[in-house]
Amino acid sequence: MQKSARVVFEDDAVIVVEKPAGLLTMATDTERVRTVYADLRAAAARKRPAEKIFIVHRLDREASGLLVFAKTIEAKNLLQDQFKDHSAGRVYTALVEGRVKRKEFTIRSHLAENAAFRVYVPKNSKAGKPAVTHVRVLKENPKTTLLEVRLETGRKHQIRVHLAEAGHPIVGDKNYGSPTNPIGRLALHGSHLQFRHPRTRQLMRFDSAPPASFG
Repeated sequence: MQKSARVVFEDDAVIVVEKPAGLLTMATDTERVRTVYADLRAAAARKRPAEKIFIVHRLDREASGLLVFAKTIEAKNLLQDQFKDHSAGRVYTALVEGRVKRKEFTIRSHLAENAAFRVYVPKNSKAGKPAVTHVRVLKENPKTTLLEVRLETGRKHQIRVHLAEAGHPIVGDKNYGSPTNPIGRLALHGSHLQFRHPRTRQLMRFDSAPPASFG
């Protein structure tokens, strides 16, 4: 049976959850029922009085980690504004192929999406949208490297494409060049999330340890 997202924090404005790998954040054309959003919305509808759930951001199906949802349209807009102006923070842990030589670096490029929904770095720098990813080495293994990855922008598949373009695809990411899948999933985890509460303006910080299988 597929796992459900675990609620980490909830009040009358926001709900923070830890999503398991393999579960969609929201519906697609091929899967409209079994998603984190659908589960939360169903639970909110059962409350008296009933509540609403609004999507703020998302994680890839194959990734795990922290997500925040809003309970009012005002909270949604305020949270999304924070992600747009970079005052909200997202940090990920990724296990990648090979040994990364640089201890800390930033990847900057434009990203575009083709008709097959695959994200890529276009040859024409004016095409696509700008994307910035900050990377720091956490641990070196014989054949892999554990990285801390901080997003400055939030493009689709940004971390996966940027690390693959750097020559170090994420372990288990066959779509972007990983030849191995020793842990049976994409080795990407949303490990830290911070934002100002949309109602109280208090700085909220949440941490989630990556799976032990990341090494």
